[in-house]
Amino acid sequence: MSQKNSDGKRSARERLQEQRQHEEAKGRRRRTLIAVAAVVAVLGAGAGIAAIVANTSGGKKKETAGPLVAPQGATGKDSVTIPVGKPAAKASLVVYEDFRCPACAQFENGFRDTVNQLEQKGELKAEYHIVTLIDANLGGTGSLNAANAAACAQDAGKFSAYHDLLYKNQPPETDDAFGKKARLLELAGQVPGLDTPAFRTCVDDGTHDSWVKKSHEAFGKTSYRATPTVLLNGKSIYADQANPLTPDKLRQMVAEAAKG
Repeated sequence: MSQKNSDGKRSARERLQEQRQHEEAKGRRRRTLIAVAAVVAVLGAGAGIAAIVANTSGGKKKETAGPLVAPQGATGKDSVTIPVGKPAAKASLVVYEDFRCPACAQFENGFRDTVNQLEQKGELKAEYHIVTLIDANLGGTGSLNAANAAACAQDAGKFSAYHDLLYKNQPPETDDAFGKKARLLELAGQVPGLDTPAFRTCVDDGTHDSWVKKSHEAFGKTSYRATPTVLLNGKSIYADQANPLTPDKLRQMVAEAAKG
């Protein structure tokens, strides 16, 4: 057999092997894209990508957790709501969020200053409902661990500052960085007075894990299916697709809500 023919056969074998590897990789990517497509949707212009409720039970037994311990100051049915702002404010913002959800971060990072200013003026109060859709859809524990840490921050009277910090430092959706409690504790060091032995124990022990799961279950019983779900006095702020929300528009909506 000539060296040329031998090389030709070897090259053909190599090309066949490369093609097979390429097809296998393409199949894996296709399966991944199908899974991801099932859990994301566009909320509207400028709203980013939202997490969608998906049925991921798969016949598996539910994970057990410790006793249900609501964070201090939690309100509402089953105490799954974390209130922020002055109770007397006439305008109320209800927010369903997941700390791993990119669209939630886009809302928070885009409207944080406006919401905080309105809260400080006593014109707006907020009710936060924390859910764990990304964990359910993509796997991992970042949604749960971050939510528990935020509840621990609520115990310390530092919820708003830590909540905002988590969104400012949100990892890519597929990166379960918040699943590492060391990272959550590291971020807590940036909030004055939060990184205490009590907070660390609360985070490490998952003190509020059962409460987080209760909050997620409560979300599942609503008619809402995506995060962020943001309601101003009961109406979705994303309802007017022709006129996307802006900070100025939010201020106007709050002013109108205050008038009754």
